[in-house]
Amino acid sequence: MLADQGRTITYGALAADLAIPSPGAIARLTAALETLMEADTDAARPLRAALCEARLGNGLPAPGFFEKAAQLGYDTSDPAAFTAQQRQDLYKKP
Repeated sequence: MLADQGRTITYGALAADLAIPSPGAIARLTAALETLMEADTDAARPLRAALCEARLGNGLPAPGFFEKAAQLGYDTSDPAAFTAQQRQDLYKKP
């Protein structure tokens, strides 16, 4: 739905929308997003976790997103460009 609307969401807002209980909501959300990243990679889809943005990240996902993406084999040497490409691919209409 976010991709269809060309939007992003903060981790905190996503945790609240999903009603993930605190404390530990962000840690549980992060684990779920990493699993989603693995599934997206296995299915050759853009990383849906790229739609998340860190509250203080200037519109970019949190550093853990880039660490996980690098572990999955993506080139994240330019985080802004990597995020922009992932989002562009997500925003494309089939």
